[in-house]
Amino acid sequence: MHIKKFFLENIGQRQTIIKNTFWLGLAEIISGLLRLILLIYVARFLGANKYGEFMFATAFIMLLGSMGDFGISQITTRQLAQEDKKDYGSIVSLRIFLSLATIVVITIGSFFISADYQIRNIIWILGIYIAVSNFCDIFFAFFRAHQKMQYEAWSKIIQALVTTGLGIALIMLFSNTQSLAYSYVLATIISLIIIAIFFLKKEGNIPIKINKTIWKKYLLMAWPLGLMAICAAVYTYIDSTMMGAMGQVTQTGWYNAAYKIINIVLIPSTLISQSFYPILSKNFKESKDKLQKTYDKEMGITIFLIAPLIVGGIVLAPKILTFFYNPTFLPAVLAFQILIIMAGVIFINTVLNQVLIVTHKQKKIFIISLIGAITNVVLNIVLIPRFSLYGAAASTAITYLILLLLTYLAMSRITDTKPINIKIFINLLISIFASFLMFLAIKIPFIYSIHILLIVLIGAIIYSLAFIIGKTIEKKANHYFKYVRNR
Repeated sequence: MHIKKFFLENIGQRQTIIKNTFWLGLAEIISGLLRLILLIYVARFLGANKYGEFMFATAFIMLLGSMGDFGISQITTRQLAQEDKKDYGSIVSLRIFLSLATIVVITIGSFFISADYQIRNIIWILGIYIAVSNFCDIFFAFFRAHQKMQYEAWSKIIQALVTTGLGIALIMLFSNTQSLAYSYVLATIISLIIIAIFFLKKEGNIPIKINKTIWKKYLLMAWPLGLMAICAAVYTYIDSTMMGAMGQVTQTGWYNAAYKIINIVLIPSTLISQSFYPILSKNFKESKDKLQKTYDKEMGITIFLIAPLIVGGIVLAPKILTFFYNPTFLPAVLAFQILIIMAGVIFINTVLNQVLIVTHKQKKIFIISLIGAITNVVLNIVLIPRFSLYGAAASTAITYLILLLLTYLAMSRITDTKPINIKIFINLLISIFASFLMFLAIKIPFIYSIHILLIVLIGAIIYSLAFIIGKTIEKKANHYFKYVRNR
């Protein structure tokens, strides 16, 4: 197969998953690493306090900015994947309205969250960024539905390059976080222009219409996901918002320093879920067996990844933080160790949530998310004043554990897809076995004393070899039991 055709066209289901995973993975890795480099530079250059101010403003705009999508992107992807294209022009107009509403709400909210003019100014600038970014998602939804994620990937890579390059240059020139906020806005506008050009070139001009009937139709389908997204924003960003509002700005900087590394850890979850989502949607319409097999495959990949990430993250936390930042950020070690456990829970919960979404159980997800949001707010109110960033990390981890339990129960009871079966359970045991061997290896004093990158490499090799051995034993055992049954 010609390599250009393999990476730019949809030929078969397996090839399409590989192609989309490649492009989304490339975009997430490049953009994630570039933004991490930028924020590490900001943290090193400006210190934890100024970094905390920027992350406080970012958390606030992300908290309120979640209304700008309101679940419309996922519903649009689902409907277009199921060959419902006629409403797209009206969906675009709906997203324009939601983006403008987002800017208004963020501007008003800024006067209530902080009396500091500089922080409010950052919030106003980032409000434009989140509104434009949310609007980009309507084009991304179209390309995801048609499993042409390369266009989204190219747009995101360019956006990350501009954000990082311009951000570092402006920080060096002006030494303030406002200049960083401007780099976010400009890069997002460039990303919107690029993805719009790709869309017009591939699909032609789609007239923008204001059709209240279609608006109502999509809002009725999307509101559970929209409110779920708001709830998710609450238990993702309310902690930093509350710490900043309480005056714990430096602690907010430490906490977000740890969280930014966790966001890199979560990149595989994002790219896997985005690649499998259209296939899950299609297979739900075609066959329950196909849906179960696709789910099993996605969960198997997820389990393979999370076990070493959690074990390695907990053991190597001090080295990881000093590698990315400097010893002044070591107070974030415990928060990082708690958050790495949370990351593993998010990996699994994302897969379970996808099944509920493609099987049209959005309302159940909303109820679960609402419980999670309320739980998280209560835990943060109780724990942050007493334990600061460690209380925030614990609140987030406990919230996601509760979400995982509730999502598992919902999927077991209201869908035909089994969340766990013997195949998944064996994969889990093999991953635990391989992670344990990796743990024993990287805890050897000689290995633990070398450079962090070499430790990660050694750990990855040991884990992979142990996993392969475990899968080989499983395969031989299956052949043996099959032979015995057939005798």
